[in-house]
Amino acid sequence: MADNQMQSFDQQFNPELLIDLVKTRMPFGKYNNTLLCDLPVSYLEWFCRKGFPNGKLGMLLQTVYEIKLNGLEYLLDSIKKMNHSE
Repeated sequence: MADNQMQSFDQQFNPELLIDLVKTRMPFGKYNNTLLCDLPVSYLEWFCRKGFPNGKLGMLLQTVYEIKLNGLEYLLDSIKKMNHSE
């Protein structure tokens, strides 16, 4: 990644998003009340095909989809542990 692309990513990435993924529950549907980080990839793929919801929920679902799609779930492990200890 070029330096200017990395700077742009750093400015756009908000670490609070990862915290939201382990604290926010799905507010509707088949997986109502499931933590977003625990949603199955198949459900996230369905949203990818049909369209993610608007707003923050859609952005969070897209983020968790990309994390799972790219095998980056380990990024959420320590955050999950901290959240469970609260």
